[in-house]
Amino acid sequence: MIKFTKRVADAAESQAKDYVISDDELPGFGLRVFTSGKRSYVIQYRAAGRSRRYTIGLHGVWTAESARQEETVQLGRVARGDNPAEKHRIDHKAITVKELCNLYLNDLNAGLIPGKGGRPKKPTTIISDTGRIERHIIPLLGTRRVRDLTKADINKVLKDTMAGKSPSEI
Repeated sequence: MIKFTKRVADAAESQAKDYVISDDELPGFGLRVFTSGKRSYVIQYRAAGRSRRYTIGLHGVWTAESARQEETVQLGRVARGDNPAEKHRIDHKAITVKELCNLYLNDLNAGLIPGKGGRPKKPTTIISDTGRIERHIIPLLGTRRVRDLTKADINKVLKDTMAGKSPSEI
């Protein structure tokens, strides 16, 4: 019977292929050992008729005991009909501010973004918008996911920009 402890996780050696050591005490709980030698705690479960694997986190960052507690929480979510692996995948694919700005600039250059009164934007306005996006918005917020932005984040960028700070000073 294998119950994960720090000693068991540290003793797991890498092989030619990734493999999973299952915990005999908690069904679905395991330790995935990568060919690189990294180890992570995972849970295996079924959702919508398919087998799913959810990575809790790396060994070392997570202890065996804290990963075991997280496994209980995640399997509780699964029992209620939730799918943690799918939510994680959707969160990971969320659009970033840079991607959103690029979509806007493409539509702006194609003439799809109307100005005042529904008329096309003037060329000077397009240059102005493009400059602000490229000089301020993308350098300051480009890597952030749009869904994670808060009003405080936007206000900070506005205040710093109005104060004349460049992205390298912020």
